[in-house]
Amino acid sequence: MARKCFYSFHYKPDNWRVSKIRNIGTVEGNKPAKDNDWETITGGGDKKIKEWIAEQMEGRTCTIILAGSNTADRKWINYEIVQSWDRGMGVLVIFIHNITDVNENQCSKGANPLYYVTHGPTKSRLSTIAKAYDPPRTTSKGVYSYIAENIDEWIEEAIRIRKEN
Repeated sequence: MARKCFYSFHYKPDNWRVSKIRNIGTVEGNKPAKDNDWETITGGGDKKIKEWIAEQMEGRTCTIILAGSNTADRKWINYEIVQSWDRGMGVLVIFIHNITDVNENQCSKGANPLYYVTHGPTKSRLSTIAKAYDPPRTTSKGVYSYIAENIDEWIEEAIRIRKEN
């Protein structure tokens, strides 16, 4: 049975890479907003964006942050991570810098988005609790295959980690 997951990512530079990951098919993901839908959502201000995120997270058990070169420490990425953790969802990062974009280009690896979010009374960085995965392959095909082979296990581990913390 496919897990229902929320995908968090930096839209403009990474939407092509993300669509490749979504096509793996073992995970039931939230429906991505189309460009003109996203403009309508963002045009409604922070309140509308928060409502849309809450709607998209409904019924999900895990958030997968697909991290490109500029994903970490973005306002809405951080918000989605905090909301996911506070809702009791599993949280994990998969670095997608070696997946090619629409022009068949890879990008540089970015920072771990979990590093910028703290948790609990000690304000521990979430990167010390939740996991980030950097597929040990250099070709887009190799990275895709590695993610496809491991994503189910990573999701289950993220859910277990969240239940324990």
